[in-house]
Amino acid sequence: MAFMNREASIQFLKQNDIVWDMIVIGGGATGLGVALDATLRGYKTLLLEQSDFTKGTSSRSTKLVHGGVRYLAQGNIKLVLEALYERGLLLKNAPHLVSNQSFIIPFYSWFEGMKYFVGLKLYDLLAGKLSFGKSAFVSKNDTIESLPTIHSKGLKGGILYHDGQFDDARLGINLAQSCAYNGAHVLNYLKVIGLSKDNEGQLDGVEAIDLESEIHYHFKSKVVINATGVFVDQLLSMDEPAKQPIVRASQGTHIVLDKSFLPSSSALMIPKTSDGRVLFALPWHDKVIVGTTDTLVENETLEPRALKEEVDFILNTFGEYIDKKPQKSDILSVFSGLRPLARPEKEGKKTKEMSRSHKLMVSDSGLVTITGGKWTTYRKMAEDTVDLAIKTGGLEQAKCKTKAFQIHGYRKETRTDSLHYYGSDADKILELIVLEPELSATLHPNYSFTKAEVVWAVRNEMARKVEDVLARRLRLLFIDSKAAISIAREVAEIMAKELGKNEEWREFEIKEFKNLAGFYLQ
Repeated sequence: MAFMNREASIQFLKQNDIVWDMIVIGGGATGLGVALDATLRGYKTLLLEQSDFTKGTSSRSTKLVHGGVRYLAQGNIKLVLEALYERGLLLKNAPHLVSNQSFIIPFYSWFEGMKYFVGLKLYDLLAGKLSFGKSAFVSKNDTIESLPTIHSKGLKGGILYHDGQFDDARLGINLAQSCAYNGAHVLNYLKVIGLSKDNEGQLDGVEAIDLESEIHYHFKSKVVINATGVFVDQLLSMDEPAKQPIVRASQGTHIVLDKSFLPSSSALMIPKTSDGRVLFALPWHDKVIVGTTDTLVENETLEPRALKEEVDFILNTFGEYIDKKPQKSDILSVFSGLRPLARPEKEGKKTKEMSRSHKLMVSDSGLVTITGGKWTTYRKMAEDTVDLAIKTGGLEQAKCKTKAFQIHGYRKETRTDSLHYYGSDADKILELIVLEPELSATLHPNYSFTKAEVVWAVRNEMARKVEDVLARRLRLLFIDSKAAISIAREVAEIMAKELGKNEEWREFEIKEFKNLAGFYLQ
């Protein structure tokens, strides 16, 4: 396919009765990674996502590509080693989205300082040749200079270390583009509603509905892969109605503040909090993201809502470490995501103790399920999943090709303008403005987003709804929810023109987006 085009893919599916090698269900980090790995190995691959790509957990992370300092403290050396290796590959394969971020851990007792320093030296050692930089002691004065708002009373100094930072949803979109441009068909808003089996009870495809047209489809496949994150149990119960749940959802909430609360290029890591986790405050899109929490929830949803106690916990914990204490009224946006943690055999286990490693299983009917893990290790999760899918479906062996694969948008030289998140696509957006100069107009006085970016998102990134553009293509809903609401109408008008939609669609989209954006306001 020349472009990531939903209409063209739907038309192709209608006209061609294909038996796919692999159907991947789920368009988050894991599903997109699996689809890319499979298609690069030469397998006929179809990916189906019930909503938009990365709509769920995968757009709601702490924006870190990291080995996991906390997992090191828990003694999970294997997970840290794997994540540090994958962190290095991500920086090499998507330098337009992944960057080296310096972190400082302030310490207020020398014993604590030494403990953190020794731990981070081990972190450096485990990173090996793919290290992002050596950790070091930082004097009290240098710590204050690096973190101007840090609470300085009793401060002894800081420990500097390096990890990765990225834009999660943008990486997801680039993975979807990588899949499409290499022969896979990836479709959002196409929901799997059932599984089909042959006479011997083996899976041979899926039943799905296009949520836009309400047309039903039956797709045949040699292997079906369940990569639906916190929703894996729903699909498992379609396969085996009596199946016991394997996932427990844990909610992580973040708040976004003006950069004046941490006017620094370095991030702050608070090593110990009242819930036993660490808390990060890091620069992102010219704002500061602070998070996260770890709260068990009973019900999985695409739009989890932050709890009052979570927001209070973040405000209070961050406020203890800085002199400019944030209030609820300072929050520009608040967002929550659900982690698919492996359900413990014994209830009562704390979330911080539940495994962050990924797990694979195959049901009696041949359904391959991947769960757990995190963004940093998505590529390795995909490799392991495709290896198992090949074996399950009796497919011809082919080697993994993702270790050195340059993800769509790859650009070694980092741009410094507002389009740098697009990588190599930035030049094409500028070309679009040359052809249609009116698209150079900005959407909001405080932000550099242009009309051209909305048009680009519709034509080349499969954006179908106002939410798709403002939440996951431009990220404005996550950065400043009030600003996102204020430009919803203009975005809807541009999209309606591009998609050939009427006034009724436009008004519905505006209303739906404003209702959704209310979740991000405090």
